[in-house]
This record gives sequence, C-alpha cells and structure tokens, in this order.
Amino acid sequence: MLKFFSMRRNRRQYVALREEARALVHARLAHFAPMYGVELRKVFIKNHKSRWGSCSTKGNLNFNYKIVLLPPDVADYIIVHELCHLREFNHSARFWTLVAEVVPNHLVVRRRLRELERGVLQR
Repeated sequence: MLKFFSMRRNRRQYVALREEARALVHARLAHFAPMYGVELRKVFIKNHKSRWGSCSTKGNLNFNYKIVLLPPDVADYIIVHELCHLREFNHSARFWTLVAEVVPNHLVVRRRLRELERGVLQR
C-alpha cells in the first residue's frame, strides 16, 4: 500500500506525525460533518498497514496517521469518504452521490491516491 511512504520513522517522528494527523482530521471533520448532518463519535488515528481509513458499525472513524503526508485534496477525499459511511455504510450509488456532493472530482482524486501509493507521483 504505502511504497510512497516506505522510509523508516523512529518513535518520536511517528508520535509527532500522529498528533499532526489528529489535528488535521479533527479540523477537516469539523468542516465537513455539518454538510452531511452527521454527529461524530470516536475518531482514532492508527498505524494501519493497508488502509487509509475505516468506519466501524458503531460509527467510529479510523484514519491512518500517514494521511498527514498526503496532498490536502487527497486527505480531504479520504476524510469525506469515511464521513459518508456514517450515512451509507456501503459503496452503493447513494454513497458515491454523497461523496460527490463535496468532492465532485472524487474519481480523479481516488486515481491520484492510487498513483501516490505506487510511488508514481511526488507530494
């Protein structure tokens, strides 16, 4: 998943990035959540090996700490994607319509994310 971020990080760098990611995610969730009329539950910043984010059936949101290393539009896409799962817990047409309300070019951004994962693009 993360060839783009293959550099090794020590514990201090990890903690600093995780806290930076926490601040970013909370700020962007505060911006986007009112647009969807959803209430946030718990938000976790984790060191996922193969995911950028996830949404639990309890409505908790999880994000990879490396989200802070992504370009802002790509990070926003991931945050909006998981936020939309609070309304549609699937990847149906209704779900993608919700995503497109805020990220109309989500297909382009998603493709760019995949390219970043493969190390094709630079930040």
